[in-house]
Amino acid sequence: MAGFFITVEGIEGSGKTTIAERLEAWLRSRGHTTFLAREPGGTAVGEALRKLILDARHPLCVESELLLIEAARAQLMDEVVLPRLDQGQTVILDRHIDSTTAYQGYGRGLDLDWIARLNHFATRGRRPDRTLLLDVDAAVGLSRARGRNLDVPYADRFETEERAFMERVRQGFLTLARQDPARVHAVDASRDVDAVWGEVREDIQNTLPN
Repeated sequence: MAGFFITVEGIEGSGKTTIAERLEAWLRSRGHTTFLAREPGGTAVGEALRKLILDARHPLCVESELLLIEAARAQLMDEVVLPRLDQGQTVILDRHIDSTTAYQGYGRGLDLDWIARLNHFATRGRRPDRTLLLDVDAAVGLSRARGRNLDVPYADRFETEERAFMERVRQGFLTLARQDPARVHAVDASRDVDAVWGEVREDIQNTLPN
């Protein structure tokens, strides 16, 4: 039996990780076999690439940034996501293809058609069954993100971007939600986390096959 594939998306500071963790715990409590991972990451190769991608001390051209992200994704899909979906599990990813389109496409200005092709190649064409887009104002998201990572050993490449970049990314996410409303559910993430979680839980409850 095919599994169910959920992705949680949004700009920096939108609350993705918190919601993804709550979602996994809730689904487990209801008897689902679940797996939660983050992008980039989720495998030994992916986590090594993640450090390189996020560490702002290492300059990356935008093309390298995109290809490293896709490499980490291909490894995650091959090693973890596709096998677990084939086993009927529910897989939750904290970031996925929409982040690449929003950040490297709308944010960095890379060609959207090329990104779509690379996303398709890295995922072998397996798209999420449901995507939760946690939407928050760019200034609010950056403020949240920068306030929580004061003790990390390096500056995060994306959290150090200017507000204008993050606003382009946010608008990219919202464009993707408008283009694919059957898959992407946008949630107002400026609210209290319990309110956000309540809407997410209701949406998944109504979407997930019995």
